[in-house]
Amino acid sequence: MRVSLVTIGDEILIGQIVDTNSAWMAQRLNEIGLQVDKIYSIPDTEEAILRTLKRASIVTDIIMVTGGLGPTNDDITKGTLLKYFDDILVRNEEILKNIKHLFQKRGRRINSLNEKQSDIPSKCKVLINSIGTASGMWFNENKKDFIFMPGVPNEMKGIMNSHVLPRLQTQFNPGYFIHRTILTQGMPESILSEKLADWENSLGPEVKLAYLPSDTRVRLRLSAKGEDHSSLELLIEAAIQRLYLLIPDHIYGENQDSIENRLGVLLTEKKLTISTSESCTGGYLSHLITSVPGSSKYFKGGVLAYDEEIKKEVLGVSPQTLSTHGVVSAEVVKEMAQSVRKIMGTDLALSTTGILGPTGGSNDIPVGVVWAGIAGPMGVKAIRYQFGSDRNWNMRRVSSTLLLDLLHDLESEHKKTE
Repeated sequence: MRVSLVTIGDEILIGQIVDTNSAWMAQRLNEIGLQVDKIYSIPDTEEAILRTLKRASIVTDIIMVTGGLGPTNDDITKGTLLKYFDDILVRNEEILKNIKHLFQKRGRRINSLNEKQSDIPSKCKVLINSIGTASGMWFNENKKDFIFMPGVPNEMKGIMNSHVLPRLQTQFNPGYFIHRTILTQGMPESILSEKLADWENSLGPEVKLAYLPSDTRVRLRLSAKGEDHSSLELLIEAAIQRLYLLIPDHIYGENQDSIENRLGVLLTEKKLTISTSESCTGGYLSHLITSVPGSSKYFKGGVLAYDEEIKKEVLGVSPQTLSTHGVVSAEVVKEMAQSVRKIMGTDLALSTTGILGPTGGSNDIPVGVVWAGIAGPMGVKAIRYQFGSDRNWNMRRVSSTLLLDLLHDLESEHKKTE
């Protein structure tokens, strides 16, 4: 069965809000074996709604619409449906009772506009909205299913979970669509694809692979569709286990994982604390670490030593080290890491110094060179990274790559002690 999603609202088309409804709906539909073929975003006009419903019903079997069901005059979807389905409005006492109950719970007075929300086209099946006044509506016309829901995300999700998804599963028995997403870092898409060519060819026709690159990482999504959920899970799991053997140093998690989350879990488990001394990353490294809820358990603080004088006066980096080796060097980044570890009294410390670009490089130290330091109980080490000339991209990449290197170090130590 093919599905179209339609979002109604001028606010989406002018960029005032982002259409998160379609992404969430597509994901949930995919989980029950239904795939979205088309997504439309259209204005609040009768002409656009009628035209889109007609077009979507030609190419797909299920048309799911959100938006335009509110009580005010600019919400015209319900009135337009009367034309499309050649229908009339009737008062639905169940909806009216639900609306009165909602207003009573909130200590508010119901008015005529709210009461009108219980007027529903006679041909539809009502989908009660337990948290709002705009009920959902399900029509069947010419063997096509039309499902209308409010555009407010939590109201739409409530109707989807309570009414729409269970009925779709019962009505169409679409089987299962299993996804697993492997998260990789530190290898560009083209090189990754080349390295994984034989593995990809071994997947067979049942498993589909998609490369999903972003600015600093590549997600590998494996999908399989069928009737037996357990068999699909085993099929994908076997493929993933082979993948881990091929690129173990570049995988940092699965699905919705992040490097900083994984690192936070490990630091918490091992009861380790961490601090930072940053130059070129300008605080972005600390931002990633502290973006994790509960990071106060392990992150003590950091020093933003952007200027050379701060490196000397606050961190105590030796003037001789700076003059002999230069600011962007292994020697300086090691001293930065060791110093901030001592100042903050932490188990671990990270440091960065480099030339992010787009200017400022030389023949000896070109744009994109970054030195990073990791200090801990076992000593201190420096890592040299070479990136491109995009300043913002470099800042994000060096921060996430350094966290991944630390994560791998800690996981390796953890395995040694098991």
